[in-house]
Amino acid sequence: MKTLLLTIVSLSILFFSGCASKGATPSATSGLEGTKVNTYLIGEYVDATTAKTKLEGAGFEVIASYPSVKKGTTLVFTNEALKTEAAKPGRAFAAVVRLFVDDKEKKISFTNPVYFGRAFMQDEYNHSVFNTALESINGAFPGLIASADILDYDALADYHFMVGMPYYTEPDMLGEASATTADSVNKAKSYKKGKSVVFELKLSDTSTLLGYDLDKRTKKFVKKIGRANAAILPWCVSIENGQAKALNAKYYIAISYPLLDMSGFMGIATVPGAITKDLGKAFK
Repeated sequence: MKTLLLTIVSLSILFFSGCASKGATPSATSGLEGTKVNTYLIGEYVDATTAKTKLEGAGFEVIASYPSVKKGTTLVFTNEALKTEAAKPGRAFAAVVRLFVDDKEKKISFTNPVYFGRAFMQDEYNHSVFNTALESINGAFPGLIASADILDYDALADYHFMVGMPYYTEPDMLGEASATTADSVNKAKSYKKGKSVVFELKLSDTSTLLGYDLDKRTKKFVKKIGRANAAILPWCVSIENGQAKALNAKYYIAISYPLLDMSGFMGIATVPGAITKDLGKAFK
């Protein structure tokens, strides 16, 4: 009975987030205030090649196809409206949406652009942009249902797991700022002959978002706490005005796994530090 009720609630969340009002200007007012928003959109299985074709047909640019887990691929995609929003200072992480194609469990899972858009854009969130991306996804992949992973819409912009845990505004700073963004991008691309850079997305002359491949041992945490949310990989690094930074690992894991409890976090206690260490190697 508990599972049935959760499914019904989750379905209502998805449909509500898809038809909420569209503001023409950046605004926290979206029609979702006081509700819960699902983290992911779950659908019937299609292979990565078919999914890529569908995304491109819906107007998205697929910028990476990444083997995030064994028998699983994450497609990273964007569009011009998302890139425009993400070009604003401190907002680069909002540039991309992700699709996890699970060849093992035979299902697909999208990151909800409304959920992560609200979290990463905060008071600059423009519901029209992110809800339009959601509608395009729903149009290209009919029949998607909401995940059990949810958070309160009102909490997303100022989210942290608990007292003492980091916020969006407390990223991991990776090395010293270089003279230009191009310098830092080149430094990352020269590390391990560029093998760690999954994608490079230029947002402006001073802002670039990189997708980064964590060390093999470090990224095993996904298998431990749930491959269903493997779209968390690849990790992203924002380079703005020469300074490289990543979402604080404790923050990003928590917001990507909202069902993870304290016990689950304790089981991966060393992972956030290992992620920061991995990322920092390329910017020494």
